[in-house]
Formats: sequence, structure tokens, C-alpha cells
Amino acid sequence: MLQAVEAVEAVPPVRRRTPGGWVSGALLSVALLASVVLAVGIGSVHVPVGDVVAVVLRRFGAGIDNVTVIDDRIVWQLRMPRIVGAAATGAGLAIAGAVLQSLTRNDLADPYLLGISGGATVGAVSVLVLGAGVAGMAGGPALSIGAFVGALGALALVLTLSTGRTGDLPPARTVLAGVAIGQICGAYTSFVVMMSGDHDAARRVLAWTMGSLAGVRWSSAVVLLVVALLALLVIVACAADLDAFAFGDSSASSLGVSIRRVRWLLMVGTALLTACLVAYTGAIGFVGLVVPHVIRLVCGPLHRRLLPLSALAGAILMIWADTAARSLVEGQEIPIGVVTAVIGAPVFAYLLRRESRTR
Repeated sequence: MLQAVEAVEAVPPVRRRTPGGWVSGALLSVALLASVVLAVGIGSVHVPVGDVVAVVLRRFGAGIDNVTVIDDRIVWQLRMPRIVGAAATGAGLAIAGAVLQSLTRNDLADPYLLGISGGATVGAVSVLVLGAGVAGMAGGPALSIGAFVGALGALALVLTLSTGRTGDLPPARTVLAGVAIGQICGAYTSFVVMMSGDHDAARRVLAWTMGSLAGVRWSSAVVLLVVALLALLVIVACAADLDAFAFGDSSASSLGVSIRRVRWLLMVGTALLTACLVAYTGAIGFVGLVVPHVIRLVCGPLHRRLLPLSALAGAILMIWADTAARSLVEGQEIPIGVVTAVIGAPVFAYLLRRESRTR
């Protein structure tokens, strides 16, 4: 028997051939940089790539003087913060989706699974329709704060409903609680809009719930970028624990993973990440659902690769989705959620079809 066990252990594991993490990361990093430079120049006023580079270098003190005031305003003050915010939002949503799909072992999990989107919508609707102010603020800041507070409230309710007597956070119960809270928030939103008597309220609420980066300026872009980078660092540090969760709680526990602590940390962390993103951009679907599946298909399931590569791919996808949203229709901006749905739904359908053929 011992010889048989030793023989089995001596057999090298069969590994799926995937591109190296460094190679894939380098390619995606170059693609991200190129996407930023190209996307900044696209819009109602075209800015050549050379002028884009000149404006950025001048802002970083390179001593370049052949930059016009108009180019500087378009590139640095209007488009660049929006693109930085789009990249940070896409990266954050992709990271959150990858983590939730691993924790819940549910391929359909996305960043809004825990009722975060519904709670944020409640907060946003309270500001948009009811005119609720936040510490004397109005407009964009009040809307962001209201959405963030609503998202945190929804998260608190979900955690209260799903936490067991021993303090555990079962994935199935957490998902069900998120669905229930999301439905309650949706009912509240519909009731407030219908009863407000404001004929423009439905349009404004719909525009927010479909997502938009039109209001992102440098102050909010920096917040989004810092939040996404901090989330990536924290979650990558838990990559080995997420790999262990793929085999189930019992296997993860036998490998020395603190199931309760890690699940609480990652569940709450991804929910807070999503709440921060939703507060500034609205609910943007399909990014957190589709991107991790595509990256797993290309580079395998190990989270030390999956998480940073998903962040890069999500950033690229969001940059081009936002570019399409603001430039496809002249004089009008398409909600970015429509663009991500048009891109993400066919890709996800293809992935499902491809998986069904392999089983």
C-alpha cells in the first residue's frame, strides 16, 4: 500500500498549458497604456497621439512648451480623469467578480450579488427624487455620498441576515440575503419614482442605474484609483487562501485556512470596494461577471495570476466601453451599462456554449 501511495505521489500533476503570468501581464500592461493614450484622443474633438503625449509630459514637468490651452483642457482636465476613473472602476469590478465567484463557487456571481447595487440605488434615488441633502451638499457630491451610504446600509442588512449563530458567513445564505435585500431596494426605488410626480425622475434614475463616468473629475478619479489599488494589494495577499476555497471549505480548513476570518474579510472587502465604485459611477454590469471567466480561460485559475490580470483586462474593457459610450452617438452619451451589456452578453453566451461542449 505504501509503495502504491509513493508511486501516485511520484506522478507529476497534469497542468494546463497557459501563457506565463509575466508575459500576459506585460502584454496587458502595454495594451492598457496604449488604450489610455488612444482613448484620450477620441471624442467630438480629435486630439492626435503626439499632442496627447505632449500634454501628459508637460504636466509631469518635462519642459514641453508646444501645448495649446485647448489641448491641455481637453486632454488633462476633461478626458484623462474620466479615463483613469474608468480604468480603476473596471479593475475593481473585475477583482470583486473574481473573488465572489471563488468564495461562492458560483460562476454567475458578480460584484452586485450582495445587494450593493440595490442599496446604492436607494441612496441615489433619495437624493435625485426626494432631494435629500448631505451636510449642505448638492449635485454630484451629495449623490455619491447618498449612494455610498445606501450601499453600506444594504451590506449591513445582508450581513445581519446571513450571519449564523457561530459567526459564520455561509455563501448560500449570503447570496439569498443579497437577493432579498436587492428586491426590497428595487421595490422602494420603483415606489418613490412612481409617487414622486416628477416626470423627469424616471429618466434621471434610469440614467444613474445604467452607469456613467461623465461626472468623474480628478478628485473622484484619484479616489477610485486608490481604492482599486488598495483592494488589489489586499486581495492578492489572500490569493493562496482563495485557491484553497476552490476545493471546498473542508479542504481549505485542512490546509490551514481560517475559513471564517478569510470569508468575512473578502466578502466585506469586495462589498466595500463595490460600494465605493457604485457611488461614483452607478451600476455597471457584466464587467465583473465576464472578465474573470475570460482570464481563467486564457491563464488558468490560480489567483496570483487571475487577480492582477483580471484587473488589467477589466481596466482595458472599461476604457473602451466608456470611449464608445461618449463617442458613438454625436451630441449624446450612451449609458455605459448598455455598452458593457452589448459586449459582455455575447461573450458570456459564447463561454457558456464553449463550456457545454467540453462536458
